[in-house]
Amino acid sequence: MKSLFLLLLFCHVSSPVKHSLKTLYTVTSGFPNLPELMISVLVDNVQAGYCDSNKTISVNHDVWKKLFKDNPGLLDLCTEQCVEIQPKRFKSRLDRIMQHFNQTEGVHILQFIEGVQLDEQSREHTLFVQCGYDGEGFMSLDLTMQTWISVKPEADAIKQDWEADKAGIGTYIHFLTQTYPAWLGMCLYHGGSFLLKTDLPSVSLLQKSPSSPVSCHATGFYPDRATMFWRKDGQELHEDVDHGEILPNPDRTFQMRVDLNISSIKPEDWRRYDCVFQFSGVKKNITTKLDKAVIRTNCVSPVGAIVGVVAGLMLLSVCITALVIWSKKKKNIGSQ
Repeated sequence: MKSLFLLLLFCHVSSPVKHSLKTLYTVTSGFPNLPELMISVLVDNVQAGYCDSNKTISVNHDVWKKLFKDNPGLLDLCTEQCVEIQPKRFKSRLDRIMQHFNQTEGVHILQFIEGVQLDEQSREHTLFVQCGYDGEGFMSLDLTMQTWISVKPEADAIKQDWEADKAGIGTYIHFLTQTYPAWLGMCLYHGGSFLLKTDLPSVSLLQKSPSSPVSCHATGFYPDRATMFWRKDGQELHEDVDHGEILPNPDRTFQMRVDLNISSIKPEDWRRYDCVFQFSGVKKNITTKLDKAVIRTNCVSPVGAIVGVVAGLMLLSVCITALVIWSKKKKNIGSQ
């Protein structure tokens, strides 16, 4: 199956000291067990709510549940958008794209992500709209010029269709400009303590084998506005390192890793290296020295392996001896 869901979820990743509000629309065709339209709302890249054309509505975390409770009309608005208005809007767009590509069957998916980012320092809002089709980038909206930008030549015909409705583009941009900054402000007002909380990570050094890279792994941190890197003599390294992506944990915290190739590092130079975890807006870093004594590995030492084998053989010997004794006793009892 093609790369379908969450294609655009982290395309517009929050940079340091920024808050974001995003809405991800996913409209499908050819998926019998999926709703035609699914909508996810994300605050600071964490899902706050979900709804779909099958009338399923869920709200995550008590902060956002209270927001709906304090604003009764908000739930009615979301229900109307999810069940009645948006399915028709996005289904017509998907049908038009499929028609353009002469696609009459098969599985297809159209995704839109729209939203706003707020820079905490400059207090500037940045709006964005991106579109993907069948797992690839398709179109983006230039809000200043009020034009669509084709990511690939195949999208030019669709771009012309969408731009033909000048009044519609103007109304849409006006909606984005007026609504999203206000909604993000409401989210920050109601969920400020939740969004601004900071959970520090647990940092470990991991290694699969003595010849493998050493992975500096941080998990359990929140929010995701964090960086991690290796240093040598206090200077950040850019060679022989591999940065992994920031990934979500089931408890809505995050994890990340950065690997260091140690094949060319002399044992006496290990002390010159360390791994640094940085939170945006937090002055104190978490620093972990490159030290063999603290590395967790799957590798078993030869001594440990020998001891394990010997212990296993001793246990097997005891079991066999006990079985022989039991068997002899059973024969004696039978002969009597």
